[in-house]
Amino acid sequence: MFRVRQQIGCTDDVMESCRGRGLSRENAIGVAILDTGIGNHPDLAGRVDAFCDFLYGEKKAYDDSGHGTHVAGCIGGSGKVSGEMYKGICPWCRMIVGKVLDRNGDGNMDDMYRGVEWVLRNKEEYRIRILNISIGIGHIENEKRMQELLDIVDDAWDSGIVVVCAAGNMGPDPMTLSPLGSSKKVITVGCHDGGFYSGRSSLCESYSGRGPSPYAVKKPDVVAPGTDIISCNVACRSVFRGYRNAYVKKSGTSMATPIVSGAAALLLQKYPELSNEQVKRKINYSATDLHEPWTKQGWGMINIGKLIKIVY
Repeated sequence: MFRVRQQIGCTDDVMESCRGRGLSRENAIGVAILDTGIGNHPDLAGRVDAFCDFLYGEKKAYDDSGHGTHVAGCIGGSGKVSGEMYKGICPWCRMIVGKVLDRNGDGNMDDMYRGVEWVLRNKEEYRIRILNISIGIGHIENEKRMQELLDIVDDAWDSGIVVVCAAGNMGPDPMTLSPLGSSKKVITVGCHDGGFYSGRSSLCESYSGRGPSPYAVKKPDVVAPGTDIISCNVACRSVFRGYRNAYVKKSGTSMATPIVSGAAALLLQKYPELSNEQVKRKINYSATDLHEPWTKQGWGMINIGKLIKIVY
């Protein structure tokens, strides 16, 4: 995450300018995460306000995959174990976590639907301003149920929540966006490392889902780094002199998406009166053009330094 923050202009000064009253639980931005759950990691300790397991009904927060914990760290890990080296984009946000995927990262539309319903029901209680969905959906058999899921995701947007969805990893052919990222309303995030790994093969941008979508010609909205992202490891264990296996590398649009969710959290922490539509426009308009086709990069690479400094 250190590399990512430097690459997208998320300096310590920029982050501090957004903190405001963010250290108070009552004033910190709430970010909902629908994923594989969340583990007991020191970088996330004390900031999980709610957890709901839609698969097995467990009451205590857990993550039997590690995907959700990594995503949470990208959004708002404190970096405690690494001396802030691997802290996330908004390290004081609150987290509201729904487990809708199993240990293999697989799930079904019914659990996803119930997860979004839960977020909507608890929006006011936990001050949820952002919903992160780092989930790619492939082949669809039940198109009617898929449309119902798309509709409730749009309902979440219409309620005022900034919904951020992964473009998916089914590229590079045209129209390979994950269905949830195809919605015209949500912020759809593709993966691009902006030339950081020059000459290297198997970068996430080579398989990031491509637009257009059936609902919006201009998709994805933006891209963010997604190759070898270092974030919280669910296998982190306390040892005599610190911690072992505290961080792990993962790649894909699942890692790019929480970077944009973290950016939205920073912006809303500084300007809580902004609407989700305003947040989307500011994220899009402040992006750095990578001179790639629109179907690959959208408006460009997220640029938090420019985003936060935009004249309000």
